[in-house]
Amino acid sequence: MLNVSTKDLVPSPVGPVDVEQAEAALVERYPRLVRIAYLVLPPSLGRNRRVLTAHALVQRSLPRRRVAGPSVPEPRLAEDAVDPGYAYVRSEVLRQALVAGLPLRRLALPSRAQFPPLLPHVWGLRLFPRVGGADELALDQRLSRLSGPGRAAYVLRGLERQGDAEVLRVLAAAGVADPAAALAEADALDDAPELPGEGPGGALAQAGVLPPGGVLPPGGGGAGPEGGAAAEPGGPGRSGAGGAGGDRPGPDAAGRPDLPGHGGPGPRRSGAALLESDEFDPCALQARPTDLLRRRQHARAGIVAVAALLVCGALLGLPGDGWGRNGAAAPSYARNPAAEAALDPGALKRVDPAVWPASTRQDFSVWPARGALTGDRALLRRALAVWARPGASVRSSATPGTPVGPPMGPPQLLFAGEVDGARVVILHDGLRAVRYAEPVGGTAGAALDFARTDGADAVGSAALVLSRAAGNVRYLTAPWVRETSVRDLLAPGEDARQLGRDAVGVTEPMTSPALAKGCTRWNTLQVRDGSGFRMLADLGELAPARLLWGPPAAPADATGPEAREAWARTACQLSAVRAHGVRSVNAWRFARQPLPEGAGSGTWLCTRAETWRGTGSRVLAQFLVPSPSVPAALAARSEGSPACGVRDPRVLAGVLWQAPGGGWYVLAAGSPDFTALETSGGVKGRSDGPLLAVKAAAGARADLAGTLPEGTRVRALR
Repeated sequence: MLNVSTKDLVPSPVGPVDVEQAEAALVERYPRLVRIAYLVLPPSLGRNRRVLTAHALVQRSLPRRRVAGPSVPEPRLAEDAVDPGYAYVRSEVLRQALVAGLPLRRLALPSRAQFPPLLPHVWGLRLFPRVGGADELALDQRLSRLSGPGRAAYVLRGLERQGDAEVLRVLAAAGVADPAAALAEADALDDAPELPGEGPGGALAQAGVLPPGGVLPPGGGGAGPEGGAAAEPGGPGRSGAGGAGGDRPGPDAAGRPDLPGHGGPGPRRSGAALLESDEFDPCALQARPTDLLRRRQHARAGIVAVAALLVCGALLGLPGDGWGRNGAAAPSYARNPAAEAALDPGALKRVDPAVWPASTRQDFSVWPARGALTGDRALLRRALAVWARPGASVRSSATPGTPVGPPMGPPQLLFAGEVDGARVVILHDGLRAVRYAEPVGGTAGAALDFARTDGADAVGSAALVLSRAAGNVRYLTAPWVRETSVRDLLAPGEDARQLGRDAVGVTEPMTSPALAKGCTRWNTLQVRDGSGFRMLADLGELAPARLLWGPPAAPADATGPEAREAWARTACQLSAVRAHGVRSVNAWRFARQPLPEGAGSGTWLCTRAETWRGTGSRVLAQFLVPSPSVPAALAARSEGSPACGVRDPRVLAGVLWQAPGGGWYVLAAGSPDFTALETSGGVKGRSDGPLLAVKAAAGARADLAGTLPEGTRVRALR
């Protein structure tokens, strides 16, 4: 632990230190200071990071201002004969190196020295000192087993030639909690088994650390002041001539028996001389490349990340809404005069009730503005604002393919009034019908519904859904609708029930099949205009779908007896096209087929649902058994197919049917223009003409294809 006071140690009487004095000492003795930092740093950092960290610690050791000394300088001891600037910088280097060796703790505030240095920094290379011999490797391994304070004590005594008393004072000044324990740890390294090469004639003896024979003479240099090694001014950083500014002992130390490495008795640990070797010199370096393959991968990832950041920054940093200048475009939406006019309730288009009788067209464009709240500007303003910017609390829905953006200009007002406990506004912009609804007691729980209605004719614009509540539906009918009634498709023999309307064209509530879970009743809206009756079905959208009957080239409204009989057995299949943006649904009989075993005749129907958007049409092929109470069986279905329509009126389908006697048959039928039908796979059979019946087993599966007069083969609807 660091930063604990040591009251039993007498501080070294170093005088005041100027910044210039410390900088001169740092520059002059830079190699020595970096070597000290390198040796004290933990070897677990790795040699490359130790080198860079050692340089960084030394370069960060200058004081920010003048460092004050004691008010009354005390007499200096012999071991205090050091340059004050060098002593200060060395103490800072030791303090930072000891902190850098501490582990990061979760709750403790980390120090700058514990992180990899920002400067100096080397890209693409790994730097490390020159490789030494076995003696240096053994010493490095022993130093790695010491703590940071222990390594500092060993370096101060071995590299700085300091005695025990001065080592204790320097460690205390560097923030070591227990300098005596650190010194004892360094002593324990001295008492460890000898390093390789320390025997007689070994590398250490040849280097002059041990005298020939490898035995220290009696009375050799000790670790205390009496030993002489720490008391003489010949070491580096001393004011004497024997080592000022060098990384090696000065010339005055030659032949001195009290200094290590010169033939006389050395410090207690002879391996300290190895601290001067190139193995521990972070200023004489070797360079090797980093992992080239990994660097290439990181470079590619970095380029991609930088490019993404540049693009995002450019988009977000540009003026306006972040997407750059818009050239000749008008200002943003809120400041565009045309857009502001679209949100102005006073600019809404209102058609006079006298317009539609004299108009050459009958569609939504001639609907008059109706309802008791057409003059409520606050309600109309809220409806327009929610249309343009629906909030998160608004329940919004739209038929497939319907854009939900704001109006391009002032829309047309069709209705504004209270219906079933809600204020309802219906608007039209030429492409879409939009219904806004809010509770009478407030605006929370507002709803916004979009439906595409472009190209609507007199029948397509005959009614709009005004409200749905408690399983019922109300319609707003066109001004040319003369009569409204309710007809249950599942009861073709029953007469239509009269459905009342108020003065503005709002019908009374009627049961809607759009939200029904079962299929026990399917009510439709039957309207009468100037040319006849129309049948409209609620499929869960704002605009009801028109029901038709007849060949694709000439369908008619499904109001006749034959049409009602057929729709009574196929109405439940309308749930397959619910909420699909359906404009009209046409059903027609494309074949009658005698059934095997004298079971009567079956009927084949094709039902095609056309959409307002023109794509996504759905086609259903259905088979009807002779019993009128049995619903139609779905034989095949397809989406996006032109079959059964004006472009391609042909259709081919098949079913697996069980006769009353228990036998199973594959029945197939096509429109009249098929010349032959054929089954393959699990059931094989062929017939001339558009009908086919082949005996099969229960659960059999077969592939069906037909041939046209020109020889073209057509697969069954799927």
